[in-house]
Amino acid sequence: MPRPRPSTLATACATALATALLGPATGAHATTAEHYSGALSDGATWIADTPEQWNGTLLLFSHGFGPTIAADAPSTAAHQALLDAGYALVGSSYDPNGSMWALDSAERDQFAALTAFRRQVGTPTRVISVGQSMGGLINAQTARDGAGRIDGALGLCGLVAGGVDLDNYQLDAEYTLATFFDPADADALVNPESQADATALADRLTKAVEAAQQTPAGRARIALAAAYLNLADWAPGQQPPARDDFAGQEQQQYAWLAQGLLGFIVPARWSVEQSAGGNTSWNKGVDYAGLLHKSAHAKQVAALYRDAGLNLRTDLSQLTHGADITADPAAVAHLKRTSTAGQGLTVPLLDIHTTADQLVPVEQESALAQRVRRAGDSALLRQAYVARQGHCNFTTAEVVAALHAVEHRLDTGHWDDAATAGELQYSADELGLDGAAFTDYRPSRLTGTR
Repeated sequence: MPRPRPSTLATACATALATALLGPATGAHATTAEHYSGALSDGATWIADTPEQWNGTLLLFSHGFGPTIAADAPSTAAHQALLDAGYALVGSSYDPNGSMWALDSAERDQFAALTAFRRQVGTPTRVISVGQSMGGLINAQTARDGAGRIDGALGLCGLVAGGVDLDNYQLDAEYTLATFFDPADADALVNPESQADATALADRLTKAVEAAQQTPAGRARIALAAAYLNLADWAPGQQPPARDDFAGQEQQQYAWLAQGLLGFIVPARWSVEQSAGGNTSWNKGVDYAGLLHKSAHAKQVAALYRDAGLNLRTDLSQLTHGADITADPAAVAHLKRTSTAGQGLTVPLLDIHTTADQLVPVEQESALAQRVRRAGDSALLRQAYVARQGHCNFTTAEVVAALHAVEHRLDTGHWDDAATAGELQYSADELGLDGAAFTDYRPSRLTGTR
């Protein structure tokens, strides 16, 4: 059984939500042999850091959704740890003149940053693309298009289903919440005039959910919306609920919603629409009973409806008959062109994902795997899972073990067992750092795809 080589890393890293989305703090650089920066032709910036003793491998980092500020590592702690292990780092801001949903320019700017590194710093012996959250989508695109420019890729909590699926399943959940708890907003879920309007909508929906949680009927309907959102039922600071503890599952789904989840995803829709030039999601013609039937949470929803004395069929019929939101075809076409992945791979890609990710559901990995399989490239893809709640909530040991698994694939031409849960756990434990929780896991199908 292959053993990915150990590292001298000694820094613990449990990535916080803000860091996972935005990358390391602006201006926060570890002590390095050299720090580089520059500008690209579209106004984007790039940064790079090299260690005192470079091992020849360059990590091309794609940061997540947020301000378009250059980053070259997932967090400040990981930045130092990777440099200590001998890796060079580079990454771009993406185009700062548009939306924070910067998929129009991100892949182009990442390749341009790589070219700038080669010209100003030197030629690496190997390039591995790394991306997290929205950057995980960019990373998957880079793995699709990067033959000859990158050698392999590592995705962290990636939004790999793409923008169209994201907007649609979020719309399904928001539409359900508005229909039953905030009907005045049921016709205002798309095309917000500003980010402030979207934030205000998120506040109203959150308050409506908080009020609904006080009754059995409200809790049943929250569970229905959570099913459409692919929302994890394991919340921070809690133990995972039992398989048949449907009330406990809803309580933890509610905890995610009450802790500001809607306050992030609803305003983010405005950024996606700004990038695409119009509304990119729709529910006209959607069968909400059929959607629920495909969800891993269908039994939970049915049980809570029975306990509340509600007729689930009646609610599903109301949702289906009231669904009349249509998308802008040009905006959808734009988003499909710029913000999808999985049509194929040209280099090996390993994705790792926490099993209870509230922002980028682990079910997105199912959508990616299906598309890669259709393209005939499954041999290049491996996916591994960490039993933990939270978006991009990985330890340093987990990230480094996954990186070494990619290196094993590049060194040998075969994955062997390097990307299995057992081997990744062994590799992470051997590092003697901050622990790991790799687990054998198979995500359910993503609900809400059209």
